[in-house]
Amino acid sequence: MYSSILLAYDGSLEGILALREGAKLAQICGARVVLLAVVEHSSEIYVGDASTVYIGPDKTDEVRQILDEGAARLTRMGLAHEARLDAGLAAERITSVAHEVSAELVVVGHHKQGAMARWLRGSVTSSLSDSLNCSLLVARLEISDEQLFGTRTNLMDVTGN
Repeated sequence: MYSSILLAYDGSLEGILALREGAKLAQICGARVVLLAVVEHSSEIYVGDASTVYIGPDKTDEVRQILDEGAARLTRMGLAHEARLDAGLAAERITSVAHEVSAELVVVGHHKQGAMARWLRGSVTSSLSDSLNCSLLVARLEISDEQLFGTRTNLMDVTGN
């Protein structure tokens, strides 16, 4: 069904659920897996007469740790994968990488946000649905350890929670 799946991962609970659901699909399909984490650089904030500029801290190391943790999860699930760290706007980078790796499916987590937050920050999922040339799965299903591994294991060992 799918031969190449891109898993966009941010380390959140929603991201963990998406990673597990995407991993299960990859197992079923025997698909190639690309794990992507995106460093979104903070926007510049101008204060007063625009003579003061604040640039937020570089989060590259933090996001690299999230990517490494996601890669470790995939390894524990028995999936070979390619891990990629990219920088920029999440929707743009996910779309670009999906095209580069010829992904047939992109899996993302769902982050609930109110109307004001969606208006201010936008929705990565909406942007992806408009820009991707492949299928998009907004994962919300909780995949049990038994479904994922075929045996009962301690969920804390897999989720780290």
